[in-house]
Amino acid sequence: MLQEESDLSLIIAQIVQKLKGSNLYAQLERQAWACLQRPEIRLESLKEDIKEFFKVSGWEKKLQNAVYSELNVFPLPSHPSAPPEHLKEPLVYMRKAQGSWEKRILKSLNSMCTELSIPLARKRPVGEQKELLNKWNEMGTDEPDLSLFRPVYAPKDFLEVLINLRNPNYENGDSLSFRTHLGLIQVPLKVKDIPELKECFVELGLSTGQLGIDDSTQVPPELFENEHVRIGQKVLAQQDSAAAQQYIRQGSPTALRAELWALILNISSQPEDILYYEQLKTNVIQHDLLVDSLIYKDVKLTASNDDYYFVFEDYLYQVLLCFSRDTSVLGHFAYNSASPPKSYIRGKLGLEEYAVFYPPNGVIPFHGFSMYVAPLCFLYHEPYKLYQIFREMYVRFFFRLHSISSHPSGIVSLCLLFETLLQTYLPQLFYHLREIGAQPLRISFKWMVRAFSGYLATDQLLLLWDRILGYNSLEILAVLAAAVFAFRAVNLMEVTSLAAAEAVLADLSTLKVMPLLQIFLFATIT
Repeated sequence: MLQEESDLSLIIAQIVQKLKGSNLYAQLERQAWACLQRPEIRLESLKEDIKEFFKVSGWEKKLQNAVYSELNVFPLPSHPSAPPEHLKEPLVYMRKAQGSWEKRILKSLNSMCTELSIPLARKRPVGEQKELLNKWNEMGTDEPDLSLFRPVYAPKDFLEVLINLRNPNYENGDSLSFRTHLGLIQVPLKVKDIPELKECFVELGLSTGQLGIDDSTQVPPELFENEHVRIGQKVLAQQDSAAAQQYIRQGSPTALRAELWALILNISSQPEDILYYEQLKTNVIQHDLLVDSLIYKDVKLTASNDDYYFVFEDYLYQVLLCFSRDTSVLGHFAYNSASPPKSYIRGKLGLEEYAVFYPPNGVIPFHGFSMYVAPLCFLYHEPYKLYQIFREMYVRFFFRLHSISSHPSGIVSLCLLFETLLQTYLPQLFYHLREIGAQPLRISFKWMVRAFSGYLATDQLLLLWDRILGYNSLEILAVLAAAVFAFRAVNLMEVTSLAAAEAVLADLSTLKVMPLLQIFLFATIT
C-alpha cells in the first residue's frame, strides 16, 4: 500500500514537472489571472471559485486530457534511486544490444558519408534556398540522383540482430524450453497467452459490435453503425480523451476518425503549433542534411511505388524533412532504449562541448520509415496537422518497432508473442514451416516492423490503427500476424520452401482485419 502511494506521488510529481514546461500551463496561468478580475470570484473561496471557473470554461477538461495523455506515454514507475538508464531499459543485455546496433547504424552512415564525400550537414546557398522554397509543395517532381545512396538498414538486417539476442544469464548448457528451442527469438520475456489476450482485448469479442465487420448476429450492421456514429459525435462534443480512447476500441467511423485520433493524442492545433511547423520548414530550407537524401530515397523506394500512397509523395517529403529537424522529438529518448547519435564539429572529435545530436531529432530513417506517415495522409490534409499527429504517433508507438527493448509493445516482445501464439495454437503449421526452412517470423517481421502499413488495404489498416490507439498497445500487431498465418494455414501446409510460403502470403490487401482478429482470438482457439 505504501509502495503504491509512493509510486503515485512520484508519477504526479513528474507529470506536474512535465506540464509546467508546456504551453497549456502558461495558458492556464493566464486564465487564472484573468478570472481574478471577475466579480463572482471571492477571496474567502478563491481556490474553489477558480476551480469552478476552469470547469465551466472547459479548461479543466483540457488539463485532464493533458494528464491522461502523459499517463499513456509515461513509463512505469521505477525505484526513486534507480539510474536513468533503467527508465530507458531495465535489462542490461538489452541496453548493450541496442548500443551495439546503434554503432552499426552509425558506421554505415559514416562510411556512406566518406564514400560519397558528402558532409553530414551544410548550409544551402541562397539560390538553392529560394529554389527549394518555390517547389516546397511539389518536391515529388524533383528527381535528384540518388543512385549512390542506400538505406542505412532494412528490416531484415534488424531481424538478424534480434535473432542473435541472448540473455547471458542463461548458460549454453541450460536446458532450453520447447518454445525457445523452436522459435527464432531466444530471449525469456513474458508475453501474453490467448486467455490473457482475450481479457486484454475484451471489446473485440464476438458479442460486441465492431466497425469493420459486415455481419453481426446481434445487431444489423447499419443499425450499429448509426448508433456508433451518434455516440462518437457525443464523445467529440465532450472533448474527453479517455472516453475517445475507450470508444475507438470498437472502431472509428471514417468521418470522425481524424478528430478522434487528434483528441486521443491530445493534439489541438494552436497558432503557436503552426508557427513551430513553419520554423521547422525554415530549418529545412536553410540547411541540407545527409539524412534528407535517405528520406528522398526511402519515399521513392516505398510510398511512391504504392498504389494507395503515391499521390501523397509531396506531403511525405514535407513531414519527414521537418521531422528530422525537430529537437522536441529528443524528449522520447528518456523512455526509449535507444540513444540519439552525436556528431562533433570538425577537428573536435570527442569533446562533448562541441557535440550535437545528428540528425537534430536523433532518429536515423531506415528502409520503410516513410510508411509510418503515408496512411495518415488520408486523414489530415493540412501539413502542420499531419505533422503533429505523426510526431505524436511516433513518440508513443512507432519508435518501439525499431529499437531493442523488453517493453511489451517493443519489437522483441511482439516477435516472441507472434512465435508463441503460432507454436502453442498452430503447432503443426509452425513445425512444418520450420522444417522446410521457412521460419514464420522471417515472413511476418516486415509486417510488424511497419505496423502493416503498405501491406493491408488502407481502410483495413486504419481500423487496425484504431485499436492500437484504443488499447495504447502494439501487441495487436503480433496477434494479427498470427491470425494471417492461421487464415492461410491450409495453403501453407502444402508449401515446400520459403519462397513458396512467401508467395502464399505475398498479398494481404484483400484481408479483412477485424474478422481475422475475432476468429483467431475468440472463435477457433480454446
